[in-house]
Amino acid sequence: MTTNRQMTKAIILLLISDQLVLSVIQETLEHEGYLVIATRDLGAAVDRVRECPPDLLITRTYISGMNGHDAAKYLRNKCRGMRVLITGGLLDDERLRYRESLEGFEVFPKPYTATELIEKVREVLLEAPASNRR
Repeated sequence: MTTNRQMTKAIILLLISDQLVLSVIQETLEHEGYLVIATRDLGAAVDRVRECPPDLLITRTYISGMNGHDAAKYLRNKCRGMRVLITGGLLDDERLRYRESLEGFEVFPKPYTATELIEKVREVLLEAPASNRR
């Protein structure tokens, strides 16, 4: 049985090109006790996977130079059993709201809360690793 303490010791690899989004999500996860490895490109993520296999990869639908789905597939081939969470929206954080409002941009769909992100991370970490599913 996985306890909450064991889950928060999980290693999470972030692959997010946007530095501000990366920083906000990293801070949110670290606040919950997760060990976070933050990367902005696929090459750096591959290096980190070799050094320390993560329990979970969180990426966006698009990262610099490629889509997040292809990047996740590539990384999972390097680290069998790694869980993957692809986010399509933004975290609801004052820093991100301010950046968008400065430009007069609208965001759709509605940003998700930090609590919703943490709940989803816990849910994904409780799932059987991809290599064990059929």
